[in-house]
Amino acid sequence: MTKALVIVESPTKARTLAKFLPKTYVVESSIGHIRDLPQSAAEIPEAVKDQAWARLGVDIANGFRPLYVIPDDKKKQVHKLKALLKGADSLYLATDEDREGESISWHLREVLKPKVPVKRMVFHEITKEAILAALTATRDIDARLVSAQETRRLLDRLYGYEVSPLLWRKIAPKLSAGRVQSVAVRIIVNRERERMAFRVARYWDLSAAFAAPGGSPFEAGLITVDGKRLVTGKDFDPATGKPLPDKAHLLHLDEPAAAKLKDKIAAAAFAVSSVEQKPYQSAPPAPFTTSTLQQEANRKLRLSSRDTMRVAQGLYERGYITYMRTDSTILSDQALQAARKDIAARYGEAYLPSEARVYKSTVRNAQEAHEAIRPAGDTFRAPESLKGELEDHELKLYDMIWKRTVASQMPNARGMRTVLQVSGAGAVFQATGQTIEFPGYLRTYVEGSDDPEAELGDQERILPDLPLAQKLDCKGIKTVEHVTQPPARFSEASLIKELERQGIGRPSTYASIIATIVGRDYVLRRGSQLVPSFTAFAVVQLLEQHFARLVDTGFTAHMEDALDGISRGEGESQPYLREFYFGAPQQPGLQELLKAEIDPRQACTIPLGPDEQGRPIAVRIGRYGPYLERGEERAAIPVGTAPDELTLPVAAQLLARGNAPETLGTDPATGKPVYLKAGRFGPYVQLGDAPEPAPQAKGKRAKKLDPATRPKMKSLLPGQTPENLTLDQALQLLSLPRPVGTDPANGEPIVADLGRFGPYVKRGEEYRSLPTPESVFAVTQDEALALLAQPKRFRRGPQPLREVGKHPESGASIQLMSGRFGPDVTDGEINASLQRGTDPAHLTLEEALALLEARRAAGPVAPRRGAKQRRAKAAPAAAKRAATPAAKAAKAPKPARASARKTRGAAPATTPGQPAVASEPADPARTPVRKPTVRKRG
Repeated sequence: MTKALVIVESPTKARTLAKFLPKTYVVESSIGHIRDLPQSAAEIPEAVKDQAWARLGVDIANGFRPLYVIPDDKKKQVHKLKALLKGADSLYLATDEDREGESISWHLREVLKPKVPVKRMVFHEITKEAILAALTATRDIDARLVSAQETRRLLDRLYGYEVSPLLWRKIAPKLSAGRVQSVAVRIIVNRERERMAFRVARYWDLSAAFAAPGGSPFEAGLITVDGKRLVTGKDFDPATGKPLPDKAHLLHLDEPAAAKLKDKIAAAAFAVSSVEQKPYQSAPPAPFTTSTLQQEANRKLRLSSRDTMRVAQGLYERGYITYMRTDSTILSDQALQAARKDIAARYGEAYLPSEARVYKSTVRNAQEAHEAIRPAGDTFRAPESLKGELEDHELKLYDMIWKRTVASQMPNARGMRTVLQVSGAGAVFQATGQTIEFPGYLRTYVEGSDDPEAELGDQERILPDLPLAQKLDCKGIKTVEHVTQPPARFSEASLIKELERQGIGRPSTYASIIATIVGRDYVLRRGSQLVPSFTAFAVVQLLEQHFARLVDTGFTAHMEDALDGISRGEGESQPYLREFYFGAPQQPGLQELLKAEIDPRQACTIPLGPDEQGRPIAVRIGRYGPYLERGEERAAIPVGTAPDELTLPVAAQLLARGNAPETLGTDPATGKPVYLKAGRFGPYVQLGDAPEPAPQAKGKRAKKLDPATRPKMKSLLPGQTPENLTLDQALQLLSLPRPVGTDPANGEPIVADLGRFGPYVKRGEEYRSLPTPESVFAVTQDEALALLAQPKRFRRGPQPLREVGKHPESGASIQLMSGRFGPDVTDGEINASLQRGTDPAHLTLEEALALLEARRAAGPVAPRRGAKQRRAKAAPAAAKRAATPAAKAAKAPKPARASARKTRGAAPATTPGQPAVASEPADPARTPVRKPTVRKRG
């Protein structure tokens, strides 16, 4: 008989554990959760399928009893675990030590129903010493942690499955709401609102170069004139662009005033009026928590939070680092000794403090694992020794963790700051300098920098050693313009920091939250910036008006406090769920809020403000995306336009072009007007007016009547702007396609044109791409023939445009492809379309990976059943009926189209009204990646 069965979450973790346990121990993986609330109608058991609550998976009337099911893709693994358990004399549940891991262990015990002793085995690092120690220090499953996790799961289900369908009905399909997701979107939208309300302020000051006789020059900036301080950027009201009321007395120089002051003091005598030196110290940052690891990896390594967690999960499961889901900044005695040993060996005794440094967590409700993220073991493996074992991205993350851990135990950096003031003719200039006397921890680690040694040099600003009253020569004065900047948009790193600061959500779920809001098109990536879409504005507007409490940051943070209280045994699940759903005195619950009357038109309208004539302009969310509306006027919003870029003047200009297009002039050849118009996919030029459709032809049918009568249209070339477009340029665009010549071999004409995927030359059915957009007007017959003589690169299916990079985990090549319906990205298994407004030429690896993960999370698309498959499925039944004379006689003809409509398409994947994503997503690092499956039919 096997001595023991050990169950963990992942196959990688199982393989690592097996190395350290005796041969009599069998280690197997559950491959994540084996049981959960139903995700689709197909998973709902027949016994409860007719119950109204089954769609939710939560029986609200019976104490919020959850409906747990084993998904089809987990049944085989559950069967395997049951078979292994039959030959075991004990069961060790060795899942992760946080709430999610505790829940997985509880579900395993509930499903497997073991008749042997069950032991909960926990550890925060996978080393031989830690695993063997955990075998002798087992415990029972913590019911409080399980209850807290289950309460969180039920809250997420109720919130998502009840609110998401409302968004479908009132705004647009495929939207979703979530307890933390919606608050995160609101935070991003509020920052964009601040940017939209921001008004630029301009101010000037002076910068001068001074030097002592025979000395080196240094730069100093003007700070006061005749005792009056100059304004700085923080003295302006961001909503008006004017100085704040209590700063009105400050000196605000405009350009003429700055130039006048420059001329006034240019010939003045200057001398050192003040020298102030102050020592300073800089303490090292605390060891990594889940949140700070994600933030720093995003800043320094350009890894998304999701990729960071995946790489960290792999390093943990293979025994390189400690558990990576933690709020703690504490290091164990073992870790402290290992770090101090590395410091002494690498940097010497001067860099080894007399005592170890102890950190206290500043995170609200810090819990989960009991130690910071650090290299595993009682001896830290040097990063350079792992070059042959780890992939590049793994090594970089490990190196960062090693440096942060070691630096946290090194002395403070010490230095001297110098403030030097130079006066003359009533003007005071100031220069600041800084020298590093002892680098301390900076020898190892600098936040946001890859090269600590280079950063040491960058941090030093050395000023000459000058005595008081030292006369200085002015080597030159210049006026300097300053422009105030709007609040910066959130990046992944800054959003995670803000969520953590406000106590919203758990750090282990931040990666999934960000992936979800990007995948749902609530947020678009622009470099590292997270830009909210107009759809996000509409959703946040609706939630603020009708579900204000649910998207209030204070309320959401209080929910986290309540859940943490349940995990500590200070609260109970049932009362909290009842209060959330049914409400409390003077506080309506979710059930009551859902009864609100919501006007769909109002929900889909985002007011921008009045134009110069007082007419209100608004953004409307339509079936095909956002558009502008002013009374009866409509205009498309160019794809990729950020909300803060759509100012009232821009909106008015788009409406003017969309309804009364700008006339550039008249085509001398035809006498027709040439228009500049704005379309959904950008500006374009049009020759002549569109004909009026016949009275009987309306709507989309009118566009299909006679394509030959449509006016000629051409998009602008990359680099051309509507503001600078001339009539000659417009006529040049409208001249396309341009005849290039003929092929001497067969007399076929060759033309050059600008298509959807760029410029090209064409001969018959042969196409070849041109190198630049401008070459469409310059390519010669010989150059075109040379291109057409090259082997045809086109083949059926998407074509690779370029390699974006390598997948940080699998190493697979991430390719940008020219798909049938536009550019997309693929890792060889999953294809994901680019978001509207994304420039394929500037697509980054981080953005590509986020698209792929969002597509993977959405699951496989059920294929449409083609005519061939329908006939194949119908053939056996038809043959059987035809064999019976009575059946032949009874057979009645049916309308062909009605029959086709009934059989066309795939069966719905979810219950009617059930949202596709209706709860906060699981931690991606816990969820095994599944390949898309194709459902066979017939």
